[in-house]
Amino acid sequence: MVRIRAPAHLHTGNPDLSGDMGRLYGTVGFAIEMPPLEVEVKPAEKDTANDGDAMRFIRRFRESHDFPPVSVEVRRYIPKWVGLGFHTTLALSIGEGINRLFNLGLTFEEVVLSMRRGLVTALGFYAMKTGGFIYEGGFPVDKREEVVPPLVFRGEMPDDWLLVVAVPENPRKALAEVRKREDEILGNLKKMPPQLADRLSRIVLMKILPAFVERDIKTFGDGLYLFNHLLGEFWSDYQENVYCCDIVNEGIKLMLSKAHCACQTSWGPTFYGLVDGRKKAEILRGEVEAFLRENGDGGEVFITKADNRGRVVLDG
Repeated sequence: MVRIRAPAHLHTGNPDLSGDMGRLYGTVGFAIEMPPLEVEVKPAEKDTANDGDAMRFIRRFRESHDFPPVSVEVRRYIPKWVGLGFHTTLALSIGEGINRLFNLGLTFEEVVLSMRRGLVTALGFYAMKTGGFIYEGGFPVDKREEVVPPLVFRGEMPDDWLLVVAVPENPRKALAEVRKREDEILGNLKKMPPQLADRLSRIVLMKILPAFVERDIKTFGDGLYLFNHLLGEFWSDYQENVYCCDIVNEGIKLMLSKAHCACQTSWGPTFYGLVDGRKKAEILRGEVEAFLRENGDGGEVFITKADNRGRVVLDG
């Protein structure tokens, strides 16, 4: 038996959807400790799983590799369709679990290529491989889903830099439908103006990364918010406005009053803020919880550290 625990992740954005420099996407984001995904993989008489997506990923892995029947049990869940990386993390955890259980001898990169997850944006892959704060460099325009994007920067988040994460309930159903059409949307995505890609890349290179290295949380947060907001304006054709819905738009404003940044992760509806210190994090969590209740939305708000380890094999 092999049991793997893997971190969720928070997406901040992709600096280049233009492609005029020969690469596309790239990703900035974080691996986070909570909520983790945990899967157990063990031999069985036939392929079984306690989750339909897990069964789909077993079948996908069989398209590339021969191995005995397996049973997969998802023991702890990352919420689905909320921008925390459930499907990529599940696919790679299952592939890695099968690889280790039967000693297939695959690298983690080979697992990713077999599962065909974590190749357009590799944040989920690097959240599992290295953890921490991540910037990956995208893929050559003519090699989409053929190569694993390279890791450009990875840093360990300080223990007192905390993320307050809000998952509103009401928008989840509508956004799940959007996520199911994600491949279609991305396949027909409008081209980003090169000037915007230039601006976004400069924010990453000259504001976000230097501030992170210098442990300047204020400038780091300013850069994250600006980067995420400008991307939201680009994506506004595909969502209600800069953010996915009104509740996130107002929640972002609330977080900005107390946090160093406020960002929507991926398509949403999850949004998050960065603060220094547990006391500030608890205050902000309480205010966001009250905001969601008062607006009739409900949902979950939690505090987490970044995950600086990546995936962990619990036993095997």
